[in-house]
Amino acid sequence: MALPAGKRPSFVPLKPLGGWRLRWYTIIFEADTPAGRLFDQVLIGIILLSVAAVMADSVEAVNRMHARKFAIAEWVFTLLFTFEYIARLVCIRNPWRYATSFFGIIDLLAVLPTYLALFVPELYALIDVRVLRLLRVFRVFKLTEYVAEYQSLGSALAASRRKILVFLSTVVMLVLVLGTVMYVVEGRANGFTSIPTSVYWAISTVTTVGFGDITPKTDLGRLIASFMMLLGWGTLAVPTGIVTAEMAAQRRIKLFSDSAMRPCSQCGAEGHAPYANFCFNCAARLSADQRQAQAPAAPVRES
Repeated sequence: MALPAGKRPSFVPLKPLGGWRLRWYTIIFEADTPAGRLFDQVLIGIILLSVAAVMADSVEAVNRMHARKFAIAEWVFTLLFTFEYIARLVCIRNPWRYATSFFGIIDLLAVLPTYLALFVPELYALIDVRVLRLLRVFRVFKLTEYVAEYQSLGSALAASRRKILVFLSTVVMLVLVLGTVMYVVEGRANGFTSIPTSVYWAISTVTTVGFGDITPKTDLGRLIASFMMLLGWGTLAVPTGIVTAEMAAQRRIKLFSDSAMRPCSQCGAEGHAPYANFCFNCAARLSADQRQAQAPAAPVRES
């Protein structure tokens, strides 16, 4: 079946037919077995430990005291991740597709900096790329109950992107105008040394961040700042409302689709109308609980 325009399937490794490769594949790529879950849990622990080691190694005082231990730990983690990367390539039937996929590249970046630093010491700074190992955590969290919610949020963001872009462009024009006004009102003597600096102050004020490194000194400037602070409350709520409305609309569409696929408990026929009481094939009464749970909410009429 052809996919809709703009939809591409994510990378799915081809399962080997049998033997030790199939056993490795089940442990590494599938999380619905005890061995697979244990592998994922151990891998998450190793990832978090390696990231913690990278962060601690970046502290100069800690590095001076435990430099040798960090070096040993780094090579232990690198060898473990190297073995895991090779095992993933070996146990699937399409290793090149995995190697060029997003997480395949992340896996390579997790081990490549250490080997590069070994042969080219000048590239030691590249070891900081190891923090990308943290992205691997999201790959092994194979919790299927969250997939639908993730897809729903992504679809809502994609559907509302034009509205959000229009809103953001309005906010940009607003802070540009108000920042320029503040540059004229306050002037260089009060810290508003240029229009870009004033726009930076306007952005931090509208978003209610308020660093405090630049503050208005005149009464008119404080009045404008107060207006911008109050405006910021409403500004932050608009994108949330846009995305929430899209998610609610998609939920109604999904409920309508699910209700259309509601099968009859007697003959198994599908394709009933959302509010149907009887099966169109055998005339058996449809379940009221199932009908109420799956039927879409009635549209709200505007007065």
